[in-house]
Amino acid sequence: MNRQHVPRIFDRRQAAAKWDRARSRQRRGGASYLVDTMASDIAERLDFMRLQPEHALIVGEATGALQASLASGNTQGKVALLGQFDEEQPGPHAAFDLIVHLLGLGMVNDLPGALIHARNALAPGGLLIAAFPGAGSMPMLRRIALEADGDQPSARMHPLVDNRAATGLLERAGFGRQVVDTYPVRVRYPSLQRMIGDLRDHGLTRSLCSPVPPITRRWVERAETSFDALREDDGKVVETFEILVLTGWRD
Repeated sequence: MNRQHVPRIFDRRQAAAKWDRARSRQRRGGASYLVDTMASDIAERLDFMRLQPEHALIVGEATGALQASLASGNTQGKVALLGQFDEEQPGPHAAFDLIVHLLGLGMVNDLPGALIHARNALAPGGLLIAAFPGAGSMPMLRRIALEADGDQPSARMHPLVDNRAATGLLERAGFGRQVVDTYPVRVRYPSLQRMIGDLRDHGLTRSLCSPVPPITRRWVERAETSFDALREDDGKVVETFEILVLTGWRD
């Protein structure tokens, strides 16, 4: 997409700072279960496909587990950190047999352009696998935020991509074959504070350009009340992350 016509939905500088803080929090024992689950799922998919790439780019997996899995098959892997890798800029042409992208593509302003750049960075026959929370994710938090806002709802949550849109974007980017699927990750939270803290650990708190009213003490009280109303018999609230997986092959 022409960069002059790309809407600025996400504050990329703010998002980069949050990715950086998230890595620091995870090094100190912060929550990483979403990215760990996505990395494990992708490793299983690659094993099932018996893919043995010579050159791979892994974006967003800071633990090195996925890179180690690929290295066992003599793959030369390059790791790029979220916030330090610009998905919206062209990369090296036809340089990789495999590109894996975790979390970050869900927070780019020009997703069509980012997918085109990813395709161009693949060698013929190369594979892209990207995973991030898609449509239907975090329904409990959305409900809590809406009820806390009361009569003045605000755009506190990120827009999300659904399966149909993702399939169309892969086709538009020129991938010869594409598959889009989702799977749920359900997490039980004992408190609203824990839920928000885990999102911070993943770098997934709000990074939108549009301003919203500040969170007040009264807002927090209403949010806590809403959270309490959603507790199940064990006292916890079940939140769901619908992980969207985009798989595309370059002809």
